[in-house]
Amino acid sequence: MNMIEASNVCKSYAMGAQKLPVLRNVGLGIGQGEFVAMMGPSGSGKSTLLYVLGGLEKPDSGSVMVCGKEIGKLSDSAESEMRREDIGFVFQAYNLIDNLTAEENIGLPAYLGGKKPREFASRLKELLEEVGLYEHRKHRPMEMSGGQQQRVAIARALINNPKVILADEPTGNLDSKNGREVLELLGKLNSQHGITILMVTHSVEAAGYSSRVIEMKDGQIAKG
Repeated sequence: MNMIEASNVCKSYAMGAQKLPVLRNVGLGIGQGEFVAMMGPSGSGKSTLLYVLGGLEKPDSGSVMVCGKEIGKLSDSAESEMRREDIGFVFQAYNLIDNLTAEENIGLPAYLGGKKPREFASRLKELLEEVGLYEHRKHRPMEMSGGQQQRVAIARALINNPKVILADEPTGNLDSKNGREVLELLGKLNSQHGITILMVTHSVEAAGYSSRVIEMKDGQIAKG
């Protein structure tokens, strides 16, 4: 069963009076439990494809299915719910809220989804322990290293028990030691919990943690 499936996906951006094609009839299938790395030169369409697959960008044409749901046929509220419940997003820039503690940042998607803190308290504690940050749960982002902030971001992506994680250059702002720790954590989530992961990366070392590598070139999948 494919957890992520794209068919004939096209996407362009307006450049003045012209359109710049970024994705050209992309077809892709990622099976349940796969850890896939997506590589390619800058401008090849990697991040755009990731955002289309996650429902953060709308394609000009083609179809995208995630967890058996065709994104283009969902209502706005159903699409928001799918992004909140089925998909966990991890970005290069962490995107944490500065005045919230680690545990508050992690619990935010559950809270915004209508859950009361007591309803996700045990899940929050479990995640803090899994990412090795329970002792830092009261720290704010400025009090943590980049690697710790990214682990908070990963835990936040996991709070609603998603089936899929979409990660855009998750080690791009980290040194080699912290980068390896984040990649080992992603590998553990995949191997021990069966979470399907699609990771955009420029790093050959990072791609080595995946089970399959997709290469993009000129808005198309060239390999994988």
